[in-house]
Amino acid sequence: MSIARSITLATVSLAFAISAFSSAALAEDLSLTLNNRSSFVVVEFYASPSDVGDWEEDILGADVLGSGESIEINIADGRTQCAYDLRFVFDDGDVLDKPAVDLCDTGSYTLTD
Repeated sequence: MSIARSITLATVSLAFAISAFSSAALAEDLSLTLNNRSSFVVVEFYASPSDVGDWEEDILGADVLGSGESIEINIADGRTQCAYDLRFVFDDGDVLDKPAVDLCDTGSYTLTD
């Protein structure tokens, strides 16, 4: 293999490695404060990227978010997008969907009646 070809292959390999590292570095966890200012208890909370057709897992798990309470949530899904669909399930069985909420821009989300 010629020296010029070796240098070209090394340059391409280095560019690919830098590109892969840059893409991984762009994937950041999203953090937000969820405030429940409604008069209902939130028993389930889902946040799924807007381009995903299914809901991810219930973020609250066995916990609930009572009226007047707040919780810090980290979405560590490795994605680089900001638009998430939010789903709230309340203790009375009602469901509230909020499509395409920009979680990078807001830093918090407040439920009200």
